[in-house]
Amino acid sequence: MAKALLGYVAADHRLLDENQRLRRKVADLEAVVLRLQAENDTLAARLHDGELLVVPDVMESRTSVRA
Repeated sequence: MAKALLGYVAADHRLLDENQRLRRKVADLEAVVLRLQAENDTLAARLHDGELLVVPDVMESRTSVRA
């Protein structure tokens, strides 16, 4: 049965092309997920370390000048 299915898929070039396109799209989306997970981990670590809770001195000086 599997050979029959593979033979059918291999016979239709449109299905092969679509299959390859979908596999590339899945790989691209997996790469995006990995990048976003790494970015999220970095932000979570910075938040845990307190870096995101502190206003940098440069920002404080800019707001003081405007007021």
